[in-house]
Amino acid sequence: MRFTRLLSSSIFLACAVLAIPGIELAAAGAPHGADSHDMEPFPLEQETYVAAEAEAAAELGRDLTLIETLKLRANEDPFNVVATAIFFLAIGHTFVAGSLMKRAHKYEHEHQAKIKAGLIKTHGEKHPVSFKATLFHFLGEVEAIFGLWLIPLMGAILFMKGGLGEGWHVFTYYIDNSNYVEPMVVVVLMAIASSRPIVQSAQRNVTLIAGLGGRTPAAYWFAILTIAPLLGSFITEPAAMTIAAILLGQQFYKFNPSPTHKYATLGLLFVNISVGGTLTHFAAPPVLMVAGTWGWDMPFMFTHYGWKATIGIVISNLVYYAMFRKSFAQLKSKAASAPDEGPPEHYAPLWVAGVHAAFLAWTIVVLHHPTLFIGGFLFFLAFTMATDHHQSQIQLKGPILVGFFLAGLVTHGGLQGWWISPVLSSLTELPLFVGATLLTAFNDNAAITFLASQVPAFSEPEAAMLRYSVVAGAVTGGGLTVIANAPNPAGQSILSKYFEGGVAPLKLALGAVIPTVILALCFMLLPY
Repeated sequence: MRFTRLLSSSIFLACAVLAIPGIELAAAGAPHGADSHDMEPFPLEQETYVAAEAEAAAELGRDLTLIETLKLRANEDPFNVVATAIFFLAIGHTFVAGSLMKRAHKYEHEHQAKIKAGLIKTHGEKHPVSFKATLFHFLGEVEAIFGLWLIPLMGAILFMKGGLGEGWHVFTYYIDNSNYVEPMVVVVLMAIASSRPIVQSAQRNVTLIAGLGGRTPAAYWFAILTIAPLLGSFITEPAAMTIAAILLGQQFYKFNPSPTHKYATLGLLFVNISVGGTLTHFAAPPVLMVAGTWGWDMPFMFTHYGWKATIGIVISNLVYYAMFRKSFAQLKSKAASAPDEGPPEHYAPLWVAGVHAAFLAWTIVVLHHPTLFIGGFLFFLAFTMATDHHQSQIQLKGPILVGFFLAGLVTHGGLQGWWISPVLSSLTELPLFVGATLLTAFNDNAAITFLASQVPAFSEPEAAMLRYSVVAGAVTGGGLTVIANAPNPAGQSILSKYFEGGVAPLKLALGAVIPTVILALCFMLLPY
């Protein structure tokens, strides 16, 4: 309820603030440049930078160094530096989110103590809300961070691009021309994939395989972390992440493993999901960004990436299984002594699960057409109401927050091409692989590969290894941070309740290091 009230208030205030420039513009008329045909592209197109760089190189009589290139691009549009500074401040915010959430809990406890002591007057059954606790809780909500930092980004655009007149149109032009299909489809896929019939179907299949290991927490852990990531190549990574996170919560995290084991598993999950979508050319966002441009199909993906990813996933799981043998033995004891949870859950009929699977398949098939998959989602919600006795309540808060996170990341990330593109194009194969892996930790890996597809040198026939390296690096680094791969926020949103104070970014990165190194070795050492 508090979140709903805060969200409602935020929307109301945002509408009120945004209405001001709209009223002024309506009264004054659209300024010169309001027509998108007359407006200078924002952000500047790569061709603009290339022309300026060619002219500067001709004057110097040599090629520009990377530093000179970045300085020139910053001079072409000083806003580039401001946008990147805001983006890295948002990333820094994610590292202190846990501390902010702890402070929110502290203020809430103090507030409740004051209510019990009679120091704060109550009004009937409703207790006054602690504004300070709610504010810090909102600031510590990882999924809200990049959206919050859109406010200073919008202010910077208005200030530097012409104020409430021209600047407002620059901002709306940028928003209107950004692609938010991925955040929208992730919301729909998360909601459908987390529905009771889909989760039950996945649980049945995982249980069959876990039966080979005695259906212990370790057996479930290994089965989930192997099957779900590879399944992501066919049902998309966000759907696979949702199913895997829910099953891990039910079969592993609920037994409260050690913090080290928790973070190692989360990092392993993120890495496995990131590379597990490379068996096909249509499921992993970083692959999807380049497959059409570079002519990659399913046979190409499997022969160049898929089998290596599969080997890397199995090796990573075996390594972590060996590292946490004692922890798994303790979890087995906890599972054996766990109280009986009562009668088994009623399973939805197969035909209901089949209809849910059909809605999931429809969303995957039309994932580039928002009107179609949103329309399908509305039919899906109607179907869940018609079969309510076989359903659990569809949870939309988590998926919407994840979509909000991704939309903010898309908006910030779209302004980082001015420095990412020249960095990528300046590297050879091995440095490119390492560079793409590290850059992915600070930006969505789909953005990295998209920018690579815009670099002319990467499209040349002789650049096959460069193309391979940048995509391999992007998917390998997809587990290092929550922003590195689009499905990661979905997994964190589902599993964060098992981490006291929320997921710590540094501990997540440490948990993902070993599988990241293993996958890197598989992609770079196994034959091309």
